Order: sequence, then structure tokens, then C-alpha cells
Amino acid sequence: MGNGLILVAASGLALETAEAARAAGLEVAGCVDDDAARWGGSAGGWLPILGALDLVVKHSDLRLVICAGRGVVRERIFGRLRALGVPDDRYATVVHPSVTVPPSCEVGAGSVVLAGAVLTATVTVRRHVVVMPNVTLTHDDVVDDFATLCAGATLGGAVRIGRAAYVGMAASVREEVSVGAAATLGMGAVLLRDLPPGQTWAGVPARPLSHNA
Repeated sequence: MGNGLILVAASGLALETAEAARAAGLEVAGCVDDDAARWGGSAGGWLPILGALDLVVKHSDLRLVICAGRGVVRERIFGRLRALGVPDDRYATVVHPSVTVPPSCEVGAGSVVLAGAVLTATVTVRRHVVVMPNVTLTHDDVVDDFATLCAGATLGGAVRIGRAAYVGMAASVREEVSVGAAATLGMGAVLLRDLPPGQTWAGVPARPLSHNA
């Protein structure tokens, strides 16, 4: 399989991923989307929208990145693609060339790491994670599958971000604190204690707002 990519979901994240991929020397064929009204058009005026999701089966020579902004949506799309017979090894990893991934760190398949992000040491970014610009991941952080770290988020050492969790722009997480699966930490929040799964917290210091339905 070559360097060609299809991006799944014609979103703002797809535009960002396409630019990062091109900067890294990857070829982007276009994207696929559920919205039939957009087929044959383009996202952002330049990224071709090739058709429906099932086109990825016909183009088995191209690798994939799921570009829905929310991790819970990326996980649902992943399930649909798996049902179509798409194997795990079809997924590409896109890391902007401004980002250095040290030898002690790893970034999983299907993940996107955008410009200006920093990984210091022994950081694990698992599969289908999105790391937006200028995120800082410090020693021994673990970011589980389908999580989203928005622009400017900062994690202290040994932080654990759960599956499909969402960390808002410019939020900070204290060392050795966890964000539970499918939880949301609001923009600019400062998390000083563990955020339980499925809850939404915000503020300084962060406090519970609601439980996700």
C-alpha cells in the first residue's frame, strides 16, 4: 500500500489533516462523506469529495484516516468501516513534520498529530486519536483510542486520557490525573482531580457540569 490517502468525513478536521499529510509528503486523493448532496464537490473549495463511505472498499490501495472531530463519532465510523470489511492495517498515521516523535514515544494507526504539538518522553498516543495544534504531552502520558485533544491543551506527567474523551482548547490537566472514557473537559479548564467517565467538567478548578446521556 502506497502513500495515498482517503479521508473519511468531509470536515474541518479533514482539511487540517489533508494539509498536514501533504506537508509530510503524503498524497491525498480526497474524502468520502455520507452527505450525497456534497458528492462531486469539494471541502474548503479544494479537497475533493469522492462519494459515499463504501468507496473505500473499491479503493483498497489507498489508506484511510477518519476525520470526524468527536471521538465518539470516529468510533462509530470505525465500526461501520469494519462491517464493510476494512482491516485495521488500512489506517494511516498523519504527523505534521513540525512535530518530533521521540524514540520513547508512539503514535498509533489512524491518529492525527497537527502542527506544533510536543511529545516529550514515553508518551503513548493510541489509535484514532486527534491531537490538535500546540498540544503538550509530557512524560508517561497515555491517550486512549478515539480521544480528542483540542488546540493548546496541556497534560502534566503520567496523565491518562480515556477512550473517546474530549479535552477542550487550552485546558490543563494536572500530573497523575485521569480523564475518564467519553468524558469532556471544557475549554480553558484546569483539572486537578480525576474526571469520571461520561461526565462533563469545566472551570478553574474544573467541576462537574452534567452527565452525558
